[in-house]
Amino acid sequence: MKFLFVSYDGLINDIAWHVATEGHQVKYFIKNKDARDIADGFVPKSDNWRADADWADVIVFDDVLGHGKLAAELRKKGKRVIGGTEYTDRLEDDRTFGQEELKKYGVNIIPFVEFTSFDDALEYVRKNPNRYVIKPSGEAQNIKRLLFVGEDETGQDVLQVLEGYRKAWSNKIKVFQLQRRVTGVEIAVGAFFNGKQFALPININFEHKKLFPGNIGPSTGEMGTSMYWSGENKIFNATLKKMEPKLREEGYVGYIDINCIVNAQGIYPLEFTARFGYPTISIQQEGIQMPISEFFYGLADGTLTQFKTKSGFQIGVRIIVPPYPFNDHQTFRNMSKDAVIFFKKPNYDGVHIVDVKKINDQWLVAGNTGVILVVCGTGMTLRQAQAQAYSRVSNIMIPSMYYRTDIGDRWYEDSDRLHSWGYLRES
Repeated sequence: MKFLFVSYDGLINDIAWHVATEGHQVKYFIKNKDARDIADGFVPKSDNWRADADWADVIVFDDVLGHGKLAAELRKKGKRVIGGTEYTDRLEDDRTFGQEELKKYGVNIIPFVEFTSFDDALEYVRKNPNRYVIKPSGEAQNIKRLLFVGEDETGQDVLQVLEGYRKAWSNKIKVFQLQRRVTGVEIAVGAFFNGKQFALPININFEHKKLFPGNIGPSTGEMGTSMYWSGENKIFNATLKKMEPKLREEGYVGYIDINCIVNAQGIYPLEFTARFGYPTISIQQEGIQMPISEFFYGLADGTLTQFKTKSGFQIGVRIIVPPYPFNDHQTFRNMSKDAVIFFKKPNYDGVHIVDVKKINDQWLVAGNTGVILVVCGTGMTLRQAQAQAYSRVSNIMIPSMYYRTDIGDRWYEDSDRLHSWGYLRES
């Protein structure tokens, strides 16, 4: 088959590579010029994805921010397309709209206020002291370190951060939310949608977003994730399941995920991811027991309704280099660009590429973000999955590489609370 992958920043490269290794023809388009060397040597590139659209049997879009409109237009022309719609893009891009849609479909949400002025937000917190989460909307939400979770019940830490953002980030952050902070277990529930219905099983996952072990340091896009597959459960039925009629109406094709805080009082959705998650999709591939090319074809064709997955757990550990999670192109060029990725033993099991290229069979650091590899492990128990993943990490050497050593640890405490609250039982 012929697969065309379309990306803004080079997110879907690992899946494109695996589809190619399964014997299919692949073309991969990356719009961002600074990211175009990503996956060089792994997959053939496209200079003009629109010109290649007629060639492809399946077209895969990897982002929101306008990709949904493009995907929907191609579906109307009869193409098999994985991607969203203008509506599903907006669920993620516009946080307030996403929350309003959840409320519209009967899902409980956390109180929030949307702002376009930092002065107004500062005045609001002074008049309503509490713990808040600052959540930028639109493109600014892609700068993950700007999300701030307040700890002080008087809101003084939020006031300090808002003052800093007003001075340094007002040109980037045009719209943002202040959301009341709710304590509990952070858990995400996601599922693949084939244009008509959810394909089962669903996916339960736990992201690790802080830079350092122990969940400290700046927020990142993500440092790793643990997950398992499940039948429909209470969290799914209270959130994503209620959106099924609207997703069917939209003809949405792809993965959709809702991150939630849950506690003894209820389930509180935080935000949508209306696309593949990264590194989520690479970790999911480790648990899906069919070729990823066949999985994607069935999803785009609307024929995939159920699929087999591994029992137990999967985890993925992100390996990164400076200056991640910060944007400092000079540091990246000086310390990380074109650095050699060395394997002590020639074993690539569980290794998924992110910003990597290959020249003369040598893997090198590519792109400009500093996110290099996702190293996965699987096992019937979480400890077995961790042991396999970190054993594979120990086989890799990159100058100045770093990673979290505790991906998956939060499961041991979180699972007890989730089970006691009855959220993980399959319906």
